[in-house]
Amino acid sequence: MRGAGGSPGGSMTFLVGLVMMVGGFYLLLSSIVVKAQFGFGYRVFSFGGYGVTSGMIMIPFLFGVGMIFYNSKSYLGWVLAVGSLVSLIFGVIANVNFVLRGMSAFELIVILVLAFGGLGLFLKSLKHSSIP
Repeated sequence: MRGAGGSPGGSMTFLVGLVMMVGGFYLLLSSIVVKAQFGFGYRVFSFGGYGVTSGMIMIPFLFGVGMIFYNSKSYLGWVLAVGSLVSLIFGVIANVNFVLRGMSAFELIVILVLAFGGLGLFLKSLKHSSIP
């Protein structure tokens, strides 16, 4: 009888590893707090020491939208509008901070053992071994 993934590894090792891994990574990811520091006064990009704020990005966007409403075939209007939106999205993503919430060392060790111990068991069960 073949084990998990068609390998001779154990199906029970596969299931225990999978449950540990999913539980550990769930606890790890739920412990991360996402904070965004983004607004119209925050610097999104900087070019040569000069900061470009998100409010400044909206100016070419407004011109682009105006050009699109005036002439929908205006390539410059589409480039300004889409380029401004893309740079605004990149600016939002670039200004996101990930912070691990406060927890005891024991909690962190348990989470990491579950996550990476489960990953090890999971991968071990998929490995072909020479012992039947």
